[in-house]
Amino acid sequence: MSVAEPTTEPKLPTLKVVEDATCTFCGCVCDDIQLKVNTDDSQIVEAKNACVLGKSWFFNHHIEDRPEATIEGRPASYEEAIDRAVEILLNAKYPFVYGLSDTTCEAQRVAVAIADWIGASVDTTTSVCHGPSGIAFQGVGEVTCTLGEIKNRADFLIYWGGNPAESHPRHFTKYSLMPKGMFLPKGRKDRTAVLVDIRKTKSAKAADIFLQLKPRSDFELAWSLRALAKGIEPDPSVEEKTGIPLDTLRDVMDRMKNAKFGAILFGMGLTMTRGKHLNSEAILALARDMNRHTRWVAKPMRGHGNVTGADNVVSWSTGYPFGVHLGRGYPRFNPGEFTSTDLLARGEADAAVIIASDPMSNFCQAARDHLQAIPSIVFDPKLSETAKVATVAFTTATYGINVPGTVYRMDDVPLPLRPAFDSPFRSDYEILKAIEHKIRQAQLAN
Repeated sequence: MSVAEPTTEPKLPTLKVVEDATCTFCGCVCDDIQLKVNTDDSQIVEAKNACVLGKSWFFNHHIEDRPEATIEGRPASYEEAIDRAVEILLNAKYPFVYGLSDTTCEAQRVAVAIADWIGASVDTTTSVCHGPSGIAFQGVGEVTCTLGEIKNRADFLIYWGGNPAESHPRHFTKYSLMPKGMFLPKGRKDRTAVLVDIRKTKSAKAADIFLQLKPRSDFELAWSLRALAKGIEPDPSVEEKTGIPLDTLRDVMDRMKNAKFGAILFGMGLTMTRGKHLNSEAILALARDMNRHTRWVAKPMRGHGNVTGADNVVSWSTGYPFGVHLGRGYPRFNPGEFTSTDLLARGEADAAVIIASDPMSNFCQAARDHLQAIPSIVFDPKLSETAKVATVAFTTATYGINVPGTVYRMDDVPLPLRPAFDSPFRSDYEILKAIEHKIRQAQLAN
C-alpha cells in the first residue's frame, strides 16, 4: 500500500500597496494611483485608476540587466564614469545641458547649477514642443488657473490643436470634460466642448462642436475670434482661408460670451505649425480679451511628466524657461541660437549632457550627426538611441517608480512622488550632485 506524497502549495507573491502614487507618464501627473507591487521580483502588478498610458508606464517598468555606467561602450562603475564626465565638461568650450523633462525638480536644479558653473547652455524638451508658448507668455502674459478650477467651474471648453482622448486620456475624465464639479453638479451635461483641429480625431466624438480648419490657418482663426470678441466683423476672406463659415464663428463666440467660465486648452498642433509663437500669442490674447465679457483662461496641454517642472526650475534659476546661455556669467535667452537642436545642427557645441531625453530619436539629421561626433554624457534608465552613442552613459533609477522627489503638473501645481520600490541604480540627482561637487573642487583648486 503506497503512501501519497504531501503536496506543497505554490508560494504566493508578497504584495505591497502604494496609495496615492503619482503617474509621471504625461503632464496630467495623476496623483491618485493605487499600485500593487510584487516585492519578490520588484514588479508592479496593478495600477488602479491609471489610464491605458499610465498602465503601460507602470507595467512595462522593470530593472534592466545593465552596468551602472558605460564609458565608450565598456562597462564602468559610477565613480569612474563620474570622473570621466567631469573631465569632459571641464575641457569643453561650448557645452550644453538638454532634456530634464522626465526627472525630478531636485535633479533639474542641480543640472542648471552645473550649467552655470561651466558656462553651458541649458535647454529643455520644451524647445521642440511648447517652446513657442514659452515665448508667447513673455509677449502677452497668461490668464491661468489650476486644473481643479477647470473641473469645478469651466462650463465651456475649447480643445485646440490637440487630441486629449489619446494623448491625455484622463484629462477628459478627471480634470475637464466629464467630472462633476462644485459648480457643475451634472458633469458633462453642464458643459459645452469645442474641438479645433485639422482632422477628425477620437477627441471629436467627445465634442459638441467640431471646427475642422484648414492646415496652417490657426492664426487667422484665432484673430477672427478676437475680432468678434471685440465686436469687429472679420474679413469674409477668413472663410476661404480657414474653411469655417463666419456664421459658425459668430455662433461659437456668442456661446463663449455667455459662458460662466471658459478654458482654452491648446496642444502642439497649434505651436508646431505655421505661426508657432504667434499662434500661441493669439490664443493667449483671445483668453485675455474674453475676460471683458466673462471669465476665461488658456492653458497648454503639456506632454512629458515633468516638463512643466523643467520650465519652472530653469525659469526661477535664470529668468527664462529654455534655450538659455550662461557662458558670459549671466543668462541670455535666444531660441534658435541657444536651443540644443540648433547648436548641434550648426556644429557649435563641443560637449553635451543629455538628461532623461533621447534626441538621437527625434532631432534633425544634422543635429544627430554632430551629437554623435562630440563627447556626450547621457542619463537614462533605458538603453536609448542616445545612450548607445554616448561617451559616458549612466544607468539611472526611474523617477516616480524608484525615486521620490517633486514634479509639476501641467497647471504649475507641484506634487510629491511616492516610489513603488527601490532600484539598484542611483538617481539622476545623486549622480548630478556628485558631478557638481567634483567640478567645484576642480575649479576651486585652479
